[in-house]
Amino acid sequence: MNDTSKRIARHLLDIQAVTLSPNDPYTWASGIKSPIYCDNRITMSYPLIRQDIAKSLVELIRKEYPETEVIAGTATAGIPQACWVADLMNLPMVYIRSKAKDHGKENQIEGRISKGQKMVVIEDLISTGGSVLDACEAASREGALVLGVAAIFTYELPKGLLNFKDKNIKLYTLTNYSVLVEEALKSGYIKENDLETLKEWKKNPAEWRK
Repeated sequence: MNDTSKRIARHLLDIQAVTLSPNDPYTWASGIKSPIYCDNRITMSYPLIRQDIAKSLVELIRKEYPETEVIAGTATAGIPQACWVADLMNLPMVYIRSKAKDHGKENQIEGRISKGQKMVVIEDLISTGGSVLDACEAASREGALVLGVAAIFTYELPKGLLNFKDKNIKLYTLTNYSVLVEEALKSGYIKENDLETLKEWKKNPAEWRK
C-alpha cells in the first residue's frame, strides 16, 4: 500500500465516486449483490482530483510501460482519462468502441494507430475485465502492440485477475478495493464490524448473500 494508492482511494471516497453499503447492498446490472458501487466518471467534475488522477496515471505508465507510444481510452469512461494522460505525456491518443460502428468506415478504433505502435489502454474501473480485454484484442487486430492496461480502480475480483492472466495482459491500477476499505475504516466511513462482510464479498461476489 503506497501513498498514491491511499490518496486516490480517499479522493474516491470523499467525492462519493465510490460508496460502500455493507448492510444494504446494491444490485449490479449482472444481478450480483454488492456492498460497493463505483462511478469514476464523477471524478471529471472535480478539477484538482482529476488532475491528481491523470498525473498519477502518467507516473504509473512511465514506470511500468516506459516504451508507450500511444494512449488508448475505452469508450466511454476511459476516454477523458486517456485525453488528459495523452496530453500530459505529449503522445497520440485514440479511443476504442465496444463494437465497430455499423455505418461509414465501420471503425471500432477512433483516431490513428500504426502497425506495431506500442499502446497502453486506459480504463476507469476493473471488475471482471471483460470490456477492456475486448478493447485490447480490437487494438491488436488493428496492428497495435498492447503493452497492458492502466486503470484508476479495481475490485480485485478473482475472476478479473484470472481473465487478465489468461489473456496474458498486464494490469496496473492506482488503487484497489483492499486499500479503499482500509481507508474507509480509518475515516469512519465504515465500522470495524463491517470489514468481514466486505472481505467476504470480494472472495466470491456471485455467491454473496444468496
